[in-house]
Amino acid sequence: MMVRKAERAIAERLKPVAGEDAQLEASFLLRANGFHSPYQELSETDAKALDPLIERRLTGEPLPYILGEWEFYGLPFYVDARVLIPRPDTERVVELALKTLTPERNAVLDLCCGSGCIGIALAVCGGAKVTASDVSADALEMTERNARRNGVSIETVRSDFLDGIDGMYDLIVCNPPYLSEADMQNRDAALRFEPELALCGGQDGLYFYHRLAEEYRRVLKPGGTLLTEIGMTQMDGVLALFPGAECVKDYGDRPRVVVVHNDD
Repeated sequence: MMVRKAERAIAERLKPVAGEDAQLEASFLLRANGFHSPYQELSETDAKALDPLIERRLTGEPLPYILGEWEFYGLPFYVDARVLIPRPDTERVVELALKTLTPERNAVLDLCCGSGCIGIALAVCGGAKVTASDVSADALEMTERNARRNGVSIETVRSDFLDGIDGMYDLIVCNPPYLSEADMQNRDAALRFEPELALCGGQDGLYFYHRLAEEYRRVLKPGGTLLTEIGMTQMDGVLALFPGAECVKDYGDRPRVVVVHNDD
């Protein structure tokens, strides 16, 4: 059968988990397996080879983990269940960060780097000199793979938040774990496949913001900037920790990034 017919059939199977995105997800699965044209022929063997992937998706496993890669800021990134899936909302951090970089002020710390998507995007698109840090050795391994994939060289440091960071930086970018314990209990099926270490921010979700507020000045140069992603309901709580900071919304009009300037 032709790919276009197979795509419709796969989309119908995926509807219970993918909803209105079922057609798009079916297309992703086919393209990831080498079927790019709707007029290609799909053999019975080819179709059967897709079945295990479809079954994984029907369990609720996120599509990026099944594909093994995902796009962020127009760049390709390897992903698996050891790191969070890069999300479009986080691209707002990259947009704001790029505006702060200059050839003279381009030393960046990507804190809680996960897949490395923020720091690598800044290295590729802004020429930043990036140090990527995470407590997870698995995350750092993924970051290093993604840096090689995108043709940039970055330093990686294993550190419990800022404890192992010694340098001084012009810019700190951070997407910390920020789900509360209640959020973790009630999180949707897809999030249950993502690493708890990268999701849970303590009882109220603000644990890492408290640590950031207490420690960031030690590694942020005078005149530097801190950009940290926040959850939708956390703006007031995080702004209270950083007097004079501002919050920038994402393109869905939701509070997304707190911007802190370390004034000279």
